[in-house]
Amino acid sequence: MSRTRRHLGAAGIAGALVLAGGLASPALAAQPAATDTDAAPSASRIDARFATFNASLNRGAEGQLVSDLSAPGNAQADAVAEIIQRANPDVLLINEFDYDAEGEALSLFQDNYLSVPHGDAEPVAYPYRYTAPVNTGVPSGFDLNGDGQVSGGDDAWGFGLFPGQYGMAVYSRFPIDETAVRTFQNFRWADMPGALLPDDPATPEPADFYSEEELAAFPLSSKSHWDVPVQVSKNKTVHFLVSHPTPPTFDGPEDRNGTRNHDEIRFWADYISGGSTGSYIVDDAGRSGGLRGGDLFVIAGDQNADPNDGDSTAGAIDQLLEHAAVNTRAVPTSSGGAEASVLQAGINAEHTGDAAQDTADFSEPPGNLRVDYVLPSRQIRIIESAVFWPEQADPLAALTGVYPFPSSDHRLVWTDVDVPGAKPGR
Repeated sequence: MSRTRRHLGAAGIAGALVLAGGLASPALAAQPAATDTDAAPSASRIDARFATFNASLNRGAEGQLVSDLSAPGNAQADAVAEIIQRANPDVLLINEFDYDAEGEALSLFQDNYLSVPHGDAEPVAYPYRYTAPVNTGVPSGFDLNGDGQVSGGDDAWGFGLFPGQYGMAVYSRFPIDETAVRTFQNFRWADMPGALLPDDPATPEPADFYSEEELAAFPLSSKSHWDVPVQVSKNKTVHFLVSHPTPPTFDGPEDRNGTRNHDEIRFWADYISGGSTGSYIVDDAGRSGGLRGGDLFVIAGDQNADPNDGDSTAGAIDQLLEHAAVNTRAVPTSSGGAEASVLQAGINAEHTGDAAQDTADFSEPPGNLRVDYVLPSRQIRIIESAVFWPEQADPLAALTGVYPFPSSDHRLVWTDVDVPGAKPGR
C-alpha cells in the first residue's frame, strides 16, 4: 500500500463507530522532521501517517461542544481543524474531545470543520471514527481528595465536571475493526500487580491513601485505554493504542495523580510485552491478556510525562521509551518548540531535555514539555516525524500562538510509518 506525500513549505501554503464518505486531497505544512536514517528509503514512501493531538476541544458544560460544533465558525475549532488539515494524518487521536453517547460531536467536527477548507488548507475526510465512554466526570461516590465532602470534579473517577468531559476520539481513513476494539475503562488499579498505589505519609501503613472500599472500585484509567485495530491494508492491522493519563499534579505528598499517571503508562508497557506480563489485564468485555508477540501497534496520546523535565514520577514515560518492543529511533521535533523555550526562558532555561522535542506550551511551573507521543512497534519503520509548532515568523504560527491559545496548549505530533509487508488494497 505504497503512497507518497508532497511536503509544502509553511510559507507556501457506549462505543460509537461512525462511518462517513469520501477522501480529500493532501495539504500539509511541513515542520522540521526526524527520520529513522538507518532505514529510511530514498523516496517518500509511507503506508500511514499516525498522529496525536490534545486539541483542548473540551467545554465547561455538558452538551456545549455539540452546540459549538453544530455550525461552522467556532474560532477555536477552526484553528484545530486547520492544523489537522495541514498535518493531514491518516489515523488521528484527539485528546480532550468531550464524549456524547450519540457521537454527535464526532460527526459535527467532521462535517462542519474538517470537511470545510481553511485558508489554502484543503478539507480532510475520515470515513471511520470511534469514541467511547470515559471515566472523567463520572461520580465515584467517595471523598477521593480527602477534603471532607463528596462533590465536585476531584471526587470523580477522573477529574471532570460532567461525565465525558476531556474524552477521546479516533478519526481514520482506514477501516476500524469494530468487532475487535477493546476498551479498559473499568479495569481496577488495584488489580495491576505491583501497582504504585498512593500512600498516606501520616500513617505507618503502606499504600493506604485510598480505603479498601475505594480501591475495590477505583479504575486505573482516568479516561480510558482503548485498543483500536486499524486495517491499514488488506493484509495488515495496526493496533492503535490510545489513552490520556492524568496529569501528575494537583495533589499532595501522597502523589495520587503522579502514581496513577505512572501506572496508566505502565498499562501499555505490560500490554505490549507479550507472554505472561500482561496476563492480568482484563478488558471491559471480560477478555484477558495483552497483545500477542509480533502484533503491530502504535501507541498514541498525551501521556502527561516528560522523560527529562516536569514533575511526573521518575521513569514514568521511560516505561515506553525504553521498552524493547517500541521503535524510538526517531524523535519528532519542531523549530517552533526550540524557539519558544528561548523566548519564554524562565524555568525552560533550567530544563535538561531538548526543547525541539517539546509538544506542549505550559505555564510555569512546569514550563514547556514533551508529553505527547506517537510510538510505533519496533517492526514498523519510521520514515519521518514532526511536531506541528511553527516559528513565530511563520504565518502558520497564528494557529498555535501564545496564551490565550487560538487552538490548544498542546501541539499535534505526527509520524509517517512503513508497515512491513503491507499490500495495496483493503
